Amino acid sequence: MTDTIFVLNGPNLNLLGVREPEIYGAQTLDEIASRLEDKGQELGIEIETRQSNHEGHLVDWLHEAQAAGAKAVIMNAGALTHTSLALYDAIKSIKTPVIEVHISNPAAREAYRHKSYIGMAAMGSIAGFGAYGYELALDAAAKL
Repeated sequence: MTDTIFVLNGPNLNLLGVREPEIYGAQTLDEIASRLEDKGQELGIEIETRQSNHEGHLVDWLHEAQAAGAKAVIMNAGALTHTSLALYDAIKSIKTPVIEVHISNPAAREAYRHKSYIGMAAMGSIAGFGAYGYELALDAAAKL
C-alpha cells in the first residue's frame, strides 16, 4: 500500500505564475504539482494535489484526507490562512498531520498577514522559500 499525501491549495493559487510574480514567483501551480509528483515517486508516495477558491471544499478535503488514511496534508490556504476558523477547526478535528506552506513569508508582509489560523492548528509551517517550500514540506511529511 502506497502512502498518500494531499496537497491542498486555497484561493487565488490557481493564478500562480501570473499573479504578482515579484512576490509569488513565476512557477504555475501545475508546475509545482508536477515537481511534487516526481519527488513523490522517488519517495514511494502518491501525491493528491487540489486547489479551490472555496473554503468549504478545503474543509471537505481535510476530512477526506483523514477518511482516506492519508499520511499527511500539505496546505497553502492562501488568504484563508488569516481568516478561517472553519479551516482551523477542521485541522484540529482530524488526526492527519497538516504542514502549512506559504510561498512568501507572511511575517515579513502586511500586519494582517501575521496571524495564521492554519499555523495555530498545523504540526508545522514552512514559509518564505518560494515554491521550493512545497518540496521542503513533502520531505518533512515523508519522514512522519
